[in-house]
Amino acid sequence: MTLSAAKLSYVAALVAAAVFAALTLGGPQGVPALIQKKKEIQELEKRNADLAREIEQHKQRIERLRDDPAEQELQIRERDKLVRPGEKVYIYPP
Repeated sequence: MTLSAAKLSYVAALVAAAVFAALTLGGPQGVPALIQKKKEIQELEKRNADLAREIEQHKQRIERLRDDPAEQELQIRERDKLVRPGEKVYIYPP
């Protein structure tokens, strides 16, 4: 039951290919790296969506301020702690 040289070289090539595939897929550039990259992409896409929502909220706020002078005055008064003459402001400790 001797194996011919052709069969032996075929089996050796098949074993070498299997070992190469296992090392390539399990190595630092293989499947674990692919999984890590997919996680990073998902995190970045989520962050991107959050930022897009935040930008939209800011745009809506700018539109409200542009269209409503009363809203402008309220924002300025709150930001700069301004009061009109005769108004009383009560500041409570935290």
